[in-house]
Amino acid sequence: MLTDREREVYDFVRAYTHRHGVPPKLREIGAHLGVASRGTVHRYLRAIEAAGLIAITPDRARGVRLVSKATVRTVLPVLGRIAAGLPIEAIPDETEIDLSEFFMGPNRFVLRVDGESMIEAGILHGDMVIVESRSSARNGEIVVALIDNQEATLKTFLRNPDGSITLRPANRSMTPMRFAAERVAIQGVVVGQMRSYR
Repeated sequence: MLTDREREVYDFVRAYTHRHGVPPKLREIGAHLGVASRGTVHRYLRAIEAAGLIAITPDRARGVRLVSKATVRTVLPVLGRIAAGLPIEAIPDETEIDLSEFFMGPNRFVLRVDGESMIEAGILHGDMVIVESRSSARNGEIVVALIDNQEATLKTFLRNPDGSITLRPANRSMTPMRFAAERVAIQGVVVGQMRSYR
């Protein structure tokens, strides 16, 4: 099991590697964490390596390698179904769900949600969304959009008949944002979501 901080490091290493094609350097990981000590970063990486998620090659600037998902399985038992409407008889099940297959895939990364613009889509502040890296999206998809190469936001994507793009929040108290198409760069599309109640 990883600590929250170790999971943050692992998520950053995965996202950086998928986005840039190479793993980050220790100082880049430290800058992301706000940590100046390379020793502290190295300690996090060693813990992640011990969990079997990465391999470290000593004395290399970019010596962190993601372990193939085929070698790592995170499995939980599926014990049955539960009614969210009328009660139903509890029926035991004996299957398992492989979380690595459920959430992981090529060009995917995780972002922690900061804000309440998507609460009516069930995405709350503090949730983690799994994003598939893409440069285009279909109407109605929830996207990570970069505006003017400066600010990233999580919104529902809509292409208007005149070619402009509307980024629509899922919160009635917030106003949709409309931009010329050249001002918006799609970074990825949300394909999953995680939330902890602890």
